[in-house]
Amino acid sequence: QVQLVESGGGLVQPGGSLRLSCAASGSIFRLNAMGWYRQAPGKQRELVATISSSGVRTNYADSVKGRFTISRDNAKNTLWLQMNSLKPEDTAVYYCNMGRYSSPGDYWGQGTQVTVSS
Repeated sequence: QVQLVESGGGLVQPGGSLRLSCAASGSIFRLNAMGWYRQAPGKQRELVATISSSGVRTNYADSVKGRFTISRDNAKNTLWLQMNSLKPEDTAVYYCNMGRYSSPGDYWGQGTQVTVSS
């Protein structure tokens, strides 16, 4: 059974930075692509970034390219999302996902709130 636990969200001013973490249980973390998704109030959940199982390939939504970086450490079963130059429109609940490189897999974390506001 897979458990994904996100942390690192919070309130930050525009232009600031946050680093989200996702700790995964189980032995299959290294075998699966991982991703970050987000859902703002009144909007559908959307892809933010994904990373291949090895970490070699990454994919970003156009809205976050050049500002966000996804990374992983398979030895630590941990996924990160470094978010820089944050904007108010980045405000959302951010979810960790395990399963596929190009679309959401079956496993989700509980989400962590990111609020960008002055």
